[in-house]
Amino acid sequence: MFKKASPLGFILSLVFLSISCVPTRQFEELQSKQQNCQDELALEKEKNLSLSESNTELSGKLEVLDEKYQNMLADTLALSRRLQSARERLNRIEKSNQDLLNQLAGMQEGNAKETKALLSQIKKAQNELRLREDEVLSLEKEMDARKRALDNLQAELNQRDQRLQELEAALSRKDEAVRALKNKVMNALTGFEGNGLSITTKNGKVYVSMDEKLLFKSGSYQVDSRGVEALGHLSQVLAQNKDINVMIEGHTDNVPYNGSGALQDNWDLSVKRATSIVRIIIRNKGIDAQRLTVAGRSKYAPVDSNATAAGRSKNRRTEIILTPKLDELFKILESN
Repeated sequence: MFKKASPLGFILSLVFLSISCVPTRQFEELQSKQQNCQDELALEKEKNLSLSESNTELSGKLEVLDEKYQNMLADTLALSRRLQSARERLNRIEKSNQDLLNQLAGMQEGNAKETKALLSQIKKAQNELRLREDEVLSLEKEMDARKRALDNLQAELNQRDQRLQELEAALSRKDEAVRALKNKVMNALTGFEGNGLSITTKNGKVYVSMDEKLLFKSGSYQVDSRGVEALGHLSQVLAQNKDINVMIEGHTDNVPYNGSGALQDNWDLSVKRATSIVRIIIRNKGIDAQRLTVAGRSKYAPVDSNATAAGRSKNRRTEIILTPKLDELFKILESN
């Protein structure tokens, strides 16, 4: 993360630039690059946060849809049992009605009272039959409506599941790309790792950390020959992998810079060191300079305590942060 320079630091820089006769335009370009770095870092953070939130939201929606699907399925099964029961009652009523009609046919010559009672029973049975038929028709309509709703919910559930699988697959491909990039960097820098250089992955990025002893003499921003060799190997990997953005961060310990000349303090030293490294990397003509960002962090991002000599030595480092582009993931999120 970039640290915003204080107004006092900015004024002192202007005074220093006017005294040392460094062109104002150069300083303004450096300021513009630093602002671009800050904007790009903020955008990357916002994109990563959006990615994490979208993934969580999509997973939550999938769980809700699955629960709705299970509930509707249970309701449909219960409705199916009710429909079957209604049909069985309808069959029994139809049989009873037929029995009554048969009795009526056999009793046509019976007394009028019994005939009237029998006709009343038949009418009642017929009315109940119509009610049952209406109930069955209503249940069948409800069953059809529930089936359509269930089909729609299943389709939506399948669509959500497919998008979640696409997102997970894209995340997996991104992680695989980071692992592959780390292996390429490790292979390119064989012989340097452990000798002032370490390679790690964190938050989907590859961190190439180079100690001061590998790159610079104390208080200097001129890269030593051994550091130039390591950076040459790294630049070959970057030239072959054009979908990687590169951030170069200079770091110092908390001991105030007491040198003279072009450097005023640890801010200047950290920025100059990062700038010296980027100039070596872009010697490789296969690297587009637009992919590169330079930042000076001074003493404000230590990895160890500054209370010991060993800790201060670890803090005096340069980190080259390699970030695969996330265009595929952003397209999936936009489609959702």
